[in-house]
Amino acid sequence: MKYKNVKKQLQDKPKNWLITGIAGFIGSNLLEELLKLNQKVIGLDNFATGHRYNLEQVKQAVSKEQWENFTFVEGDMTDFSICHSVTKDVDVVLHQAALGSVPRSIDNPIVTNHANITGFLNMITAAKDNGIKRFVYASSSSVYGDSQELPKVEEKTGNVLSPYAVTKATNELYANVFHLQYGMETIGLRYFNVFGKRQDPNGAYAAVMPKWISQMLSNEDVYINGDGETSRDFTYIDNVVQMNIMSGTTTNENAFGQAYNTAAGGRETLNNLFTAIKSGLESNVENLDVPKPIYRDFRAGDIRHSNANIDKAKNIIGYNPTHTLEEGLVESIEWYINQLRMEN
Repeated sequence: MKYKNVKKQLQDKPKNWLITGIAGFIGSNLLEELLKLNQKVIGLDNFATGHRYNLEQVKQAVSKEQWENFTFVEGDMTDFSICHSVTKDVDVVLHQAALGSVPRSIDNPIVTNHANITGFLNMITAAKDNGIKRFVYASSSSVYGDSQELPKVEEKTGNVLSPYAVTKATNELYANVFHLQYGMETIGLRYFNVFGKRQDPNGAYAAVMPKWISQMLSNEDVYINGDGETSRDFTYIDNVVQMNIMSGTTTNENAFGQAYNTAAGGRETLNNLFTAIKSGLESNVENLDVPKPIYRDFRAGDIRHSNANIDKAKNIIGYNPTHTLEEGLVESIEWYINQLRMEN
């Protein structure tokens, strides 16, 4: 497998990586993988949505020597001076920091714009000023908007449906300009409903997977927006980590100035997801009896169906997802059950 070769090359010749949003769900998983590969990592976070305990869990998962390769900076990417400071002596930027959530952006578009566009422009400009070539950043499947085509192909997008989607589409535009004008090696990753360990189940804007798992384990009501036939390409975190590292190391000159679907390439409805999580939990937890879900109105700004064509990522980046939804769900359920046991 190509990813195995990349990991061996990194261990032989370590790089200096910057991860923004490092205390978040995706950022902390990237940190863990890179430290286990003996890389040097600088991390930036302001804890707007990330958590210190995510970093503590990474510390417990790696060796003392590996942890010493990590430098953490608490700061906000909307402060250009901080961006300029953390991008010194870095080989690769993995820009994950953002205010996520479509509903959050509809509730407060100015705050979302400030973090996701001003913050992005600060970071990519600072990277340019400090001579960093490789800039990999998190985009989103939300850029497909009202496009009805399935599966989603990178070159065919529709009208965006939320301020959050506007910010991610703008990131892609800026990244392409920085590639064309300054020769930067920019790669955008259009994430499709990422899930897995360390994804926060709490808060008003929590993602559906951890929220449902947490609610079922706590015997709380589970709500489904709409009729439950809305479908998504649920993508396990290990696939996303692989795509980031493959993008950070690719030598394919045709890879840059573009965005790539980062997904499993499947599609599942919310109704079927509910059934799968319910079954997985009830088979692992004694006397757990999950009630039927409660249906409510569709959520504003949501797209109806989402399913990625991942051929471009495979052919150009060498991406090869290791986990299906079902395989990722098994690992996620096990992790959340263990977390609950440790908390109790």
